[in-house]
Amino acid sequence: MITNHLSILLVVLPLLAAPVCVLLKHHTIAWAFSTLISWSLFAISILLLIHVLEFGSISYHLGGWAPPFGIEYRLDTLNAFLLLIVTAITAIITPYALKSVAAEISAKRHNLFYAVYLLSITGFLGIISTGDVFNIYVFMEISSLASYVLISLGSSRDATVSAFRYLIIGTIGATFLLIGIGLLYMMTGTLNITDLSERILLSPDMRPIFAAFAFITVGIFIKLALFPLHIWLPNAYTYAPSIISAYLAAIATKVAAYLLLRFVFTLFGKDFAFNEIPLMEILLSLSLLAIIIGSSVAAFQNDLKRLFAYSSIGQIGYLCVGISFASVTGLTGAIVHMFNHAVMKGGIFLAIGYLVYSTGSSDLRTLNGIGRKMPYTTAALVIGGLGLIGIPGTSGFVSKWYLVQAALEADLWPVAIIILLGSLLALIYVGRVIEAAYFQPVPEEDLFQPNAQWQMIVPIWLLISASIYFGIHTDITIPIAENAAQLLVGLEP
Repeated sequence: MITNHLSILLVVLPLLAAPVCVLLKHHTIAWAFSTLISWSLFAISILLLIHVLEFGSISYHLGGWAPPFGIEYRLDTLNAFLLLIVTAITAIITPYALKSVAAEISAKRHNLFYAVYLLSITGFLGIISTGDVFNIYVFMEISSLASYVLISLGSSRDATVSAFRYLIIGTIGATFLLIGIGLLYMMTGTLNITDLSERILLSPDMRPIFAAFAFITVGIFIKLALFPLHIWLPNAYTYAPSIISAYLAAIATKVAAYLLLRFVFTLFGKDFAFNEIPLMEILLSLSLLAIIIGSSVAAFQNDLKRLFAYSSIGQIGYLCVGISFASVTGLTGAIVHMFNHAVMKGGIFLAIGYLVYSTGSSDLRTLNGIGRKMPYTTAALVIGGLGLIGIPGTSGFVSKWYLVQAALEADLWPVAIIILLGSLLALIYVGRVIEAAYFQPVPEEDLFQPNAQWQMIVPIWLLISASIYFGIHTDITIPIAENAAQLLVGLEP
């Protein structure tokens, strides 16, 4: 069936397109080519998700070699949904790059930017698609190396320092993952996820399996930026080019969360992870700390990029709270929050990027009265912030509703209280943005006259409108998330 071949085309297409961008010296041509590729990937992911929902999982054998001897690309509801999230975000933000990249990156590097950008997309799509654990590591390195380069292209010296710090910490995380994979291969002789899940429980010595689980989860926690392993994230988001801040904020941590779900529930299994190892207690504790500390620190930031970077640490906490419950309701909340947070935070960082493009600053103290000067952009920023709070009518409310419900199902009402407390903390830092934008006077010496760039404003509002639409109409995202959650815990959808 031709649909099966689309699963490999989704990875091969951006991989082949990347070197082509190197040859396209003109900025506009490289941008148009990258935009065409990103929208093609989005169309392919829609077809794949529709096929998975109608006919079940897709298994593609590279070179015709059947697994476990050959490499398998395997798509089920979870990773098909993640592919849709990644490709939808890239399709929307790539058109935004035309003006943003021209303003923030040296002209002689534009074609290289788009080449590395497509390589990064290749890595993320490969991580999600492959059913081979070593291939996950390979694609992780592709996406990580590309991300380091993209962050370093920021206009300040701090961008290079941030990229180097991310490189060091990211390499440690990847090394932990590789050690865990090596231990699994040593004990089972296979790298296929499905085959591994069957052989792990038959291992004559479980101690290396426990060690592998520890190495892999710590490695993923680093990539996920789960507190206290989050130290790479604030500077990376703050000093990267604006388009990359939006790209990473919307996508990178969601792919890491996908890996956590895939390894914990599909490879090791729910019983092993939550009964043999106290994963719930560990993950829930770190997640609640992330919510409180990330949101609290965000309230004291003056730079908008840094403010919403720390906000992301808190939002990662919400996502991991849902995973820690290991219930259908909790996992549904976590999976739907991947989508909701991607569209909200992507829209927020695009709005901040447009403020930087127009005013040259993302410092909250220099943006007094900006709501009257740039009403469309500021309104998008505020609406995205309301979604982070969880105001009814936004997609953020849907996520938190399911997380609170999961906490009450588990008879953990203090967790539900902390989730609500996190929303109050989010109200503080979003309130600071609203106060500066609408309640502070425009400085008298401010002669700034914005020139509306609709190719930047439209992507912002596509994402922000999606965060509103999917907060009201949940008949698409919730059934998909529930289907994926049921598969993860071993129930028949």
